Amino acid sequence: MKIVIFGGGGFIGTAIADRLLKDGHQLRIFERPRVPPYREFEVGESVEWVTGDLMSIHEVTEALDGVDVVLHLVSTTLPKTSNDDPIYDVQTNLVATLQMLNAMVAKKVGKVVFISSGGTVYGSPKYLPIDESHPTDPQVSYGVTKLAIEKYLLIYQNLHGIKANILRVTNPYGERQRIETAQGAVGVFLSRALQDMPLDIWGDGSVTRDYIYVADVAEAFAKAVTYDGEKSVFNISSGVGTSLNELIAVMEGVTGKAITRNYLQGRSFDVLTSVLDNTLAKQELGWQPRTSLEDGVAKTSAWMGKALAK
Repeated sequence: MKIVIFGGGGFIGTAIADRLLKDGHQLRIFERPRVPPYREFEVGESVEWVTGDLMSIHEVTEALDGVDVVLHLVSTTLPKTSNDDPIYDVQTNLVATLQMLNAMVAKKVGKVVFISSGGTVYGSPKYLPIDESHPTDPQVSYGVTKLAIEKYLLIYQNLHGIKANILRVTNPYGERQRIETAQGAVGVFLSRALQDMPLDIWGDGSVTRDYIYVADVAEAFAKAVTYDGEKSVFNISSGVGTSLNELIAVMEGVTGKAITRNYLQGRSFDVLTSVLDNTLAKQELGWQPRTSLEDGVAKTSAWMGKALAK
């Protein structure tokens, strides 16, 4: 198949691109201007690298020429800062996605796979683990926008026959994670630990999240690309809750370093525990996470150590 990946040069997008190339797909990777290819592609790997702005109807429409499937991985905001400017969040993410969907209708593209947020669309859990039927009550603009995009994808599926698969990914981590964006506890904590810097922890370290290794996320996308079942929304998660204190203990074991921790006043918007049920993805997509937290952190640490040494 010919697949366009919007945001294919980012942390998750590059892992997905590498995984899809193993299946022999033809890829067109759409990235922001001045973002170079993340590696040299081998002979036999079919990759077209294009740059543009997701807000540009012309550039998005061109990127859709001749493709079978769209992978939508772009987000211009982060969960913790999205409330600072919700209008920007809506304009650059929701409106841009609607323009993309209209272009897909015009170009007769039949499928879209969207990365949603398993960490923000549900809000405070009413029960654990959280399944896809759990109420959605996002507490940040990022989650509201992700959820709105989900709803529009399903509307376009019903109106125009564009098959929509929505993957609600929990807390991904792994190689190529951008540590300078301060997104993701694993990336931020590990980079500081490797540089012998102390960690700032909001609260007592009991905040619990569901961490998933990026290669397992990429495998879920590879499965979703060829999925032709009736379900649309899937949790992509490890299904295992890990507290910040437990995560740091794993990092100490992997790095062999004692990590200094500064415990700060807890933040009101932090959900104490969020763990997602991934049963539906296992049943429908034939997918399951295969990388333990210990192995994933070890792989990430090895990559990050080399990156920091450059």
